[in-house]
Amino acid sequence: MNAKLIELAERRATLVAKAEAQRAELSQALAAWRSPLGMIDQGIAAVRFLKRYPVVVAGVVTLVVVFRPWRLMKWLPPGWLMWRAARVALGAGRILPGLSGLLEARSQMPHEPLIRKTD
Repeated sequence: MNAKLIELAERRATLVAKAEAQRAELSQALAAWRSPLGMIDQGIAAVRFLKRYPVVVAGVVTLVVVFRPWRLMKWLPPGWLMWRAARVALGAGRILPGLSGLLEARSQMPHEPLIRKTD
C-alpha cells in the first residue's frame, strides 16, 4: 500500500508541475491581449453605466446644447479632474467599510419616477 501511495504522490507532483508550466505558458500567450480586452471591458462597463443612468446622457446632451461645443472644450479638463476625484473618493469606500456600506445602501434604494402618471 505504501508503494501505491508513493506512486500517487509522485504522479500528483508531476501533474501539479505540469499544470503550473501550462498556466505560465498560457499567461505569457495571453499577455498581448490584456490591454485590448481591458479597453473593451471598460467600454462595456461604460455602456452598462449609461443604460443604468440615462439621466447622465440627457444631462450631457443638455450641456452640449446649452454651452455649445467650443465652450465645453474649456470646461473639459476641470470636469475630467472632478470625475477622477469623485472616483477616488468613492474608491475610499474600500478602505472605510462603513462608507462603502452606506454608498451601497444608498444605491439600492428605490427611486420614484420624476413624472407620475395620473389616470
